[in-house]
Amino acid sequence: MSSTSHGHTPAAWAGVIIAFIGFCAAGAFMVMDSPVGFWVGIGLILLGAIVGGILRMAGFGKTKRSSTPRQVASQS
Repeated sequence: MSSTSHGHTPAAWAGVIIAFIGFCAAGAFMVMDSPVGFWVGIGLILLGAIVGGILRMAGFGKTKRSSTPRQVASQS
């Protein structure tokens, strides 16, 4: 099993779920011919990105490593 999380963090999940709800809402309101609802859905998509970024900065995301596995393997 790999030690990398591939985005399986609370920050990633929260951001993607909020953006997905916004995407579905924007699509539904576009079909219902409601421009206000469409733009609210687009706003939710942007909110998902903001919430994911804030949670990542708060420590709920993947931490950055100082060196890649390839560099570590070549040093030993």
